[in-house]
Amino acid sequence: MKKITWGLLGLYSLSTIPIALAEEPAIELDAVEVVGVTPLQGSGVEKDKIPSNVQTVNADQLSKAQTISLADYINRYLGSVHINEAQNNPLQPDIYYRGFVASPLLGMPQGLSTYVNGVRFNEPFGDSVNWDLIPQGAIDNMALYPGSNPVYGLNTLGGALSVRTKTGFSAPKHQFEAYGGSWDRQSEELSSGWNNGTWGYFIDLHHFKDAGWRDFSPTKADQAFGTLSWRGDKGSVDLTLGANDNKLRGNGAVPVQLLQQNRSAVFTYPDQTVTRMFFSELEGKYALTDEVAVSGNAYFRQNRIRTFNGDNSDYSACSDGSGFLCADGETTPVLSTNQKPITDNAALEGATNNSSQTNMRSRGGTLQTAFTQDLFKHNNNLIVGTNYDYAEVHYAADTELASLTSDRGTTSSGVYIDDSRVRLHTNTSTVGVFLTDSFSITDALTATVAGRYNYIHVNMSDQYVTDPSQTLNGSHTYQRLNPSGGLTYKILQNLTVYGNYSESTRAPSPMELSCADPSSPCKLPNAFVADPDLQQVVAKTYEGGLRGNFDALLKRGNLNWNLGYFHTINSKDIIFNRNGSSISQGYFSNVGKTRRYGIEAGTTVNLPQLFSAIDDWHLTTNYTYLNARFLSGFTTQDPLNSDNENGVKVGYGDRIPGIPERMFKATLGVDLWQRLSLGFSGLYSGDRYFRGDEANNQAKLAGYWLFNATAEVKVTKNFSIFGKLDNILDKHYSSFGVYGDATSVLGNAYNDGRFVSPGMPRAGWIGVRLSI
Repeated sequence: MKKITWGLLGLYSLSTIPIALAEEPAIELDAVEVVGVTPLQGSGVEKDKIPSNVQTVNADQLSKAQTISLADYINRYLGSVHINEAQNNPLQPDIYYRGFVASPLLGMPQGLSTYVNGVRFNEPFGDSVNWDLIPQGAIDNMALYPGSNPVYGLNTLGGALSVRTKTGFSAPKHQFEAYGGSWDRQSEELSSGWNNGTWGYFIDLHHFKDAGWRDFSPTKADQAFGTLSWRGDKGSVDLTLGANDNKLRGNGAVPVQLLQQNRSAVFTYPDQTVTRMFFSELEGKYALTDEVAVSGNAYFRQNRIRTFNGDNSDYSACSDGSGFLCADGETTPVLSTNQKPITDNAALEGATNNSSQTNMRSRGGTLQTAFTQDLFKHNNNLIVGTNYDYAEVHYAADTELASLTSDRGTTSSGVYIDDSRVRLHTNTSTVGVFLTDSFSITDALTATVAGRYNYIHVNMSDQYVTDPSQTLNGSHTYQRLNPSGGLTYKILQNLTVYGNYSESTRAPSPMELSCADPSSPCKLPNAFVADPDLQQVVAKTYEGGLRGNFDALLKRGNLNWNLGYFHTINSKDIIFNRNGSSISQGYFSNVGKTRRYGIEAGTTVNLPQLFSAIDDWHLTTNYTYLNARFLSGFTTQDPLNSDNENGVKVGYGDRIPGIPERMFKATLGVDLWQRLSLGFSGLYSGDRYFRGDEANNQAKLAGYWLFNATAEVKVTKNFSIFGKLDNILDKHYSSFGVYGDATSVLGNAYNDGRFVSPGMPRAGWIGVRLSI
């Protein structure tokens, strides 16, 4: 028995020898970052093969930054991004990237497209973007794609943002976070994720409340977002539902002379936006073979937006002594909605209440197929797809005469102006067919080609017609094939050069088409009067650059860098050309060509254990030089003299207002003992012209520096205390400027004509985070 036992042990030992001899030391491979090249999932390509500088953000970075929204994070940390706080509400910024905007304001020339899980989130009426709809805690990752990438469809003139939300598979944990501090701001967010390998769920519930640092500026946001997921051997399915009920007050720009007296003052109030969204999407992916995968989605989205804006009045007693009210400088009496002249009454002068309600419903879907078979024995990644979107909009707007209270609030009279009444129904159908292909010519050289054909049809039906010559009825069709092509070449293992050319378009939105008659200027954001045709904007972008790393020079850690150049020309660009009895009146028009070009440079450095075994250091920098100018001349209203019948001439080379020429951002962070994290960030945004000064005849709004700090202590593995301090130096600054008339409300002493949106003073918050 012993002989048998020892013999078996000997055979076992001999059997293990080949295995031991076959084992080799483990080789640590470099991490390869993959990013999507279409809005849908299942379209990943190595980031280093993409011929542009894509910026990405993940959930951990968002959490560590302690920003209140994705828009807040983008502004503070991503290159070539700046904001205009036109609304002066923390959840309603205008986000600019390379001089192109994604804004919640109707009338802005929207030049960025936004997607959430492959669904376009630009609103169907004015292509605007409401940043308050998605809770930051539900975001898994985000990618900012530069240039006029045609694959991302309409409005991708300067770039595209693609957001992916969390699932029970990407975030399988439970977390509660709450913080509070300055301006009575409080936030509570509960998220929960789980999976058993096949089924999973994720849900995020968020409540945000803020009294506002300016007078009469409270904000409340309630957001819910969740996903039910299934994962199989070859496929996946995600059902996503989201909703919100937000009441946002941002009382906008204030006369500079009033600001000098009180930085928290508002000009007139209230200015409230209520958004109520419901979002549903079914998204899936299935691998037909190891090299062919089909993915698609179908969605329904509804957003109801109500606005109420208390403002000063453009109406006063008629100069002919008739006893009626007239528009300033006119003698024709203003009619009420029952077609009767409005009597001169003190309760009807001095203010107006501008209200609107926009009910939008959109539905549609996308289907794409990804092929990863080698082509001529070379790696190849081909994606073809198509999408269909249909949106219905019911838009209503009214202007009510009112008077001002002692603190410049507005009363209600029940008397509505006929000329400002709008009842408009629109429907928009959009069809797109797209293709993108990345072909590895060699191991070092990759070519990327892409294209998209867009077909858009807009129908408009005027539901309140008093003058048949100014009806909003119309039917408009736009179509175009947009191409792109680029190359990446890995000169060295740690050095890549890239170049790309791309084209994309922006079709005029129904809102712009409703206000495009030079002879009948409308008043933003609600008094639309006519429906002439507009041409679609075509953007053509060239970009190129270098990127790489200096990891070999470091004993440990990594250092990544990028340096690039971009050049975009918009043809038939659309702007709101001011022309009327007030600075807010005008019409949308094609003004020819505009150009945005510049230089981008950035670095990211991670240095673990730089000074000792307890410290890890992180540094990022981003610098942008941005030159944004008009290349075609046109005539617009004099911003300080609306009586100037000749207006002012905008000439070749005049700078586009609201866009700084230089931006710089830097962050420094350190992690100590794997428990304490400290972060410091600085941001510089250069000077810019006031909105309305397209001719560059007036003084510019000054640039500014901002410095912020964050800290987090991990008390235990599952419990953290965190805090942040914004505007550490209590800098007095303004990010946005516009022109207006304050004399009718404040008196002739307030005749400067400049209005600015002041930035928030020093403020701090502290909170706790519990996770399991």
